[in-house]
Amino acid sequence: MGASYSYPRAKREVSVTNSRLSQKQTNGLSVLGALSAPLLPSFLTNNPTPNGYPWSTLNASTNYYDTSPNTGVIRPYEFTISRGVIAPDGYQRNVLLVNGAFPGPLIEANWGDIIQVTMHNNITGPDEGTALHWHGFLQQGTPWEDGVPAVSQCPVPPGSSFTYQFKASLYGTTWYHSHFSSQYAGGLAGPMVIHGPKSQKYDVDIGPIMLSDWYHDDYYDLVKKTMSNVTGANLFPSDNNLINGKMYFDCSKVTDGTPCTNDAGIAKFRFKRGKTHLLRLINSGAEGLQRFSIDGHKMTVIANDFVDVKPYETEVVTLGIGQRSDVLVKADGKLDAYWMRSNISTKCSITSQPNALAAIYYDNADTNKAPKSAPWDAPDPGTCVNDDLSLTEPVMRLPVPEPAVTHDIELKVSKNATGHTLWTLDGESFRGNFNSPTLLLSNLGNLTFQQQWSVRNTGSASSVRINLMNNSPASHPMHLHGFNMYILHEGPGEWDGKTIVRPSNPQRRDVFLIRAGGHAVMQFDAAENPGVWPFHCHIAWHSSAGLLTQFLTNPDEVKNLAIPNVVAETCRQWGRWTNTNIPDQIDSGL
Repeated sequence: MGASYSYPRAKREVSVTNSRLSQKQTNGLSVLGALSAPLLPSFLTNNPTPNGYPWSTLNASTNYYDTSPNTGVIRPYEFTISRGVIAPDGYQRNVLLVNGAFPGPLIEANWGDIIQVTMHNNITGPDEGTALHWHGFLQQGTPWEDGVPAVSQCPVPPGSSFTYQFKASLYGTTWYHSHFSSQYAGGLAGPMVIHGPKSQKYDVDIGPIMLSDWYHDDYYDLVKKTMSNVTGANLFPSDNNLINGKMYFDCSKVTDGTPCTNDAGIAKFRFKRGKTHLLRLINSGAEGLQRFSIDGHKMTVIANDFVDVKPYETEVVTLGIGQRSDVLVKADGKLDAYWMRSNISTKCSITSQPNALAAIYYDNADTNKAPKSAPWDAPDPGTCVNDDLSLTEPVMRLPVPEPAVTHDIELKVSKNATGHTLWTLDGESFRGNFNSPTLLLSNLGNLTFQQQWSVRNTGSASSVRINLMNNSPASHPMHLHGFNMYILHEGPGEWDGKTIVRPSNPQRRDVFLIRAGGHAVMQFDAAENPGVWPFHCHIAWHSSAGLLTQFLTNPDEVKNLAIPNVVAETCRQWGRWTNTNIPDQIDSGL
């Protein structure tokens, strides 16, 4: 992290007075980042059981992979996806909004509730399909709700709607986002909080803190750069870094005439002196590896992704794209105000302006005064990986089983015959077919797939081990849908084939970081969740350029899935729309 934070406007003190733009101008109808944003409760109070909790006597040690409550409560949400114009950092640009908001509205539920989201696609001018992915949810028994076009469903065409309904079988912090051709880099994302048993005590739930790199170009123009065959065109930096969708920008750098306003405002938070606060950190960006800290306050990490871990203390939390960490912070500082910071690692990512700031105010401190705090002296090690696996021990203990099969997979980057840069897993670069989702084909018994769909059939294997070797010059946040992976080992060079960190209870999470030129070994209990599950780099531009494969798990059971008719009907709607509207799919589609 280091002490070298510089504000982009040289020779000018950071201003935290009322911004020259309203919250509506910077973030639409979102309240995240504003002091008026509500604190979160311990749980939602609909229909609690007699002992006071919706999850009854279940606790943080309950094996949530095979046991979760059935609260009988449906949490309904209605989302309209549309285009809009806002200026999150003062630079005005076209974005995608959820209910007119960036970041999108918070989805909140209790462990064991049913989440129901009716999504209306109102993306016009130009028209585009879309779908929503609920990051980290296992979708056990409901793989068609995973929200991935070409894999679990067809895109929802403009003017149509789709209702997602799935169980909150895990609890903690996560997010939702589009999985259609890097749309989420244009704003189509929002936070999710599932209330569940506490593994540690705290006083105040601050709620979600979304960390995201930010680009001033339209997301589709960025996809064009990603897929360009012009040398170096696909290596483009982000323009800024945001905390809950807010940050300043130096408008003197704007040369294209786009409206831009200095002092757009930053996110602000309240701390209660002497109290312990829960912060729910989410890296919802497109490319940037984030290093989060709070001046003068150490953090206690209590969860990584959807997995509570035994508490450990740190000055900096490292988050790859898609990763989350819940941290506790005690408000025991001597000052009345402190800087919250998140840095995009310039050793691991490409950015023009890496430093995001937000302000924390104790009790009745003047929120128009800038904090005077200094950053931690914690230089970026440049390894581009998470905390050591020896530190991250899950609260709910689960030993790694013996794998039924082990796959060695090589990750590489190369140019194809037309000079386009593509990312590959075992030599295959993914490209999906929006009209033929692999889950629907598998459900019909058709297990013959095109090579470019990169489908790996795990058969009846109970548990599958993946030894991933990264023979590329970049680090990658690798995400597996449908499972929390056991993270067994990571390091430089090749794995020795035997060493596992804490085999009696290894770290589990749904995104892991693999360093350039290094290895990472993960395992997942494939047979327990029949379906077709993407495994991909969560850097938007790498996924666009093919860094994705699909695991078809327990195919005999996939054939027996009772997929609702509405999923096939959405494909018919998409087919009718594409009869007269040709999607400009220049990338993998995801």
